[in-house]
Amino acid sequence: MASRQGQNFLLPVRRSRAMEKVRVGVIGCGVIGRVHLKCLSKNPSAEIVAVADIREEAAKEAASQFGVTKIYTSPDDLLSDPEVDAVILAFQTAGRTAVALKSFAHGKHVLVEKPVAMNAEEVKQMIASKGDLIAGCCSSRHRFLPSFQVVKSFLASNALGKIRLIRIRTAKPDEGPPKTTPPAWRLRRDLNGGGILMNWGCYDLDYLLALFDWKLKPKWVTANMWTVPPPFEPHVAPSSDAETHVAAFLLCDDGLTIAYERGEYMPTAPEDGWEIIGDKGSLRFRMIPERGKTVTFYEASTEAGVVQKVIWQGDETWDMVHEGVVNDFVQAVLERRSPATTLEQALIVQQITDAIYAAAEKGEPVCIQI
Repeated sequence: MASRQGQNFLLPVRRSRAMEKVRVGVIGCGVIGRVHLKCLSKNPSAEIVAVADIREEAAKEAASQFGVTKIYTSPDDLLSDPEVDAVILAFQTAGRTAVALKSFAHGKHVLVEKPVAMNAEEVKQMIASKGDLIAGCCSSRHRFLPSFQVVKSFLASNALGKIRLIRIRTAKPDEGPPKTTPPAWRLRRDLNGGGILMNWGCYDLDYLLALFDWKLKPKWVTANMWTVPPPFEPHVAPSSDAETHVAAFLLCDDGLTIAYERGEYMPTAPEDGWEIIGDKGSLRFRMIPERGKTVTFYEASTEAGVVQKVIWQGDETWDMVHEGVVNDFVQAVLERRSPATTLEQALIVQQITDAIYAAAEKGEPVCIQI
């Protein structure tokens, strides 16, 4: 197997070094697939070679919208195309690992949508199969916002002192009956591996771990989860069985504690914010993009108590989020470097995620195996 992977890899290596553009195929032409296509169409270092979707009409519509000539209704057919250097896997989580493994066998570089896989074991399979190919995960999206670098640099300055507590809470209230039925996979454990924790927890954990250069080491977790509240059951897709609300308490090996909560379809007021508390001060900010976004430092002062300072303010957009991860992957392939979130890093995110699910299911603390 190793020998065959090496043979498959020879052609992409020579071709990528000689090329000024990465020839990309997108598998999955739904909402997020078209977001990827839009980002690729704006990148001068990328060329959209082909699209694939088991729904032929969706593939044709996407191809027409972005001027793509090659249309496939099977991932295998796209992967067999010698003109494709790299693929973006933009379809539901179940079944994505199998296509990733086939992609590596065909010598293709791979960008995997988030969540990276159904569980950590699937991520390990991908790592074992990718060889020297470039492979990354889209869970890094929010790290391409300017505020991320502001927060990361501020933490590195040690202005907060020894970090004691990190609080992350996002509560999205129910907004009433949806105009269209939500996609079935979104809250299905068999199709997505889980619910809100899989869909958004991967962003939160990726962002958090990267803020600390992937040196943060959660060791124990206790957690609880809840499905959609009864009054809002008609607002989700039929057969939804995954959590819409998760709360977890994680303890790191140096005593640092993480209080984490995220929910949607909630019977509560909206809330969205991060707070990192040290023995010299605290930092408050939001992860998602917004106009007039601020990062605020609350400095501990013997003379004045707590002094509030806005250390950064600016405008951020969702285009920054989506374009950042695609542009980074394209450059990673051209430069033969690691993408923002490698599969090895995505594995850490998934291992923590799996432990949170296990703790909620068992109703007792779980040791996080990383």
